[in-house]
Amino acid sequence: MSTFTFRVDDTLKDAFSTAAKGHDRTGAQLLRDFMRDYVRQQQAADDHDAWFRQQVEAGRTSADRGNVITSADVEARFAAKRAETRRKLGESAS
Repeated sequence: MSTFTFRVDDTLKDAFSTAAKGHDRTGAQLLRDFMRDYVRQQQAADDHDAWFRQQVEAGRTSADRGNVITSADVEARFAAKRAETRRKLGESAS
């Protein structure tokens, strides 16, 4: 185990200690919790960033191989989906 020492404004330290005591915790316990949470959040962010970069690279590789859909095809597919949805909505309103 190690000691972590840093400087903090007296007013902030006192307010933090009072708030910690109000929840039956010490400032040190809360700081350890905050540190653990921060490390977890950063790891999650790093993991997501790695996943996202992997997805982008997979998309680029796929596009380089010619696996693309033109915007006209996408528009046509979704126009058909919208028309089908409108048709179904029209039938259910009857």
